[in-house]
Amino acid sequence: MGADYYKILQVPRNASEVDLKEAAEAKFNQLCQAYDVLSDPRKRAVYDHYGEEGLSGGSRPGGSRSPEDIFAEFFGGRGGGMGQSRDDGFRDSDDVFSEFFGQRVNLGESRAGGSRSRSPEIRSMNGENIFESLIAAAEGNGRQRKAAAIRRTLPCSLEELYMGNTRKIKISKDVVGASGRRSTVEEVLNIEIKPGWKKGTKITFPEKGHDVERGVLPADIIFTIDEKPHSFFKRDGDDLVVTQNISLADALTGHTALMTTLDGRNLRVSIDSIIGPTHEEVVKGEGMPIQKEQGKKGNLILKFNIRIPKLTSEQKTSIKHLLTSS
Repeated sequence: MGADYYKILQVPRNASEVDLKEAAEAKFNQLCQAYDVLSDPRKRAVYDHYGEEGLSGGSRPGGSRSPEDIFAEFFGGRGGGMGQSRDDGFRDSDDVFSEFFGQRVNLGESRAGGSRSRSPEIRSMNGENIFESLIAAAEGNGRQRKAAAIRRTLPCSLEELYMGNTRKIKISKDVVGASGRRSTVEEVLNIEIKPGWKKGTKITFPEKGHDVERGVLPADIIFTIDEKPHSFFKRDGDDLVVTQNISLADALTGHTALMTTLDGRNLRVSIDSIIGPTHEEVVKGEGMPIQKEQGKKGNLILKFNIRIPKLTSEQKTSIKHLLTSS
């Protein structure tokens, strides 16, 4: 069962947007103050002995002492040496948040005349909503930062993309052991290239990058398929295109196209009709494998460049006579 977000923010189910923002703001400040106190040994000691009252400012009912008096008695000095950045003894929320979650954030704050206002859209630098992170932290599921992905291009031949292949890529990466010592390790990544993959296909190896920063997950390694040019075939989506040079005699009297397919077969395509400059011969099922439809392939499309020979006057007369008399 998932978390009850209404309980986390302690709001009723009919809470308005303003109520939600105020509740989230309060939860944010509470979490930051709690971490600020408990992460500081001196503040934590005061809190353990005197509770929240020992950390708050202002007058005390019943003759309670000020924070300065408490710190003076407890540590033998004044409380001002604790590195506080605010009058109430707590650090700014964004400073605490950046330490708590291991990243700097942009709270969208503006300061004018010493005042501060926080915009409703509070987001971290990577675009995540801070309140979502706070809710995750409140549930004990705080997400770790991940290092920026490492991107590499993987050039593949058209034959590989037609038949599939297994590539073994050796990588070197820096890691930090339990002792804190950095070392370089090597690893071999197996990339299974599937028949029919296209240029731009991405293969991700999660968290296989450098692992050197404490509190930060290793980067993903992402390979992007690129397609090498082929000397004979040209790819057009799931189709293969071949352009052949033929003589005028073959164009007029019939032509047989011979070729070797990407998987090594000898293919023979006979064309009995007259081949004009815009003629295209389509051979079904002889194109690229369709990755999302196993067992199916695109088409092979034959195009032609017709070579026009130089003719003598007698040849031109004979051809003209032949064509006009038919």
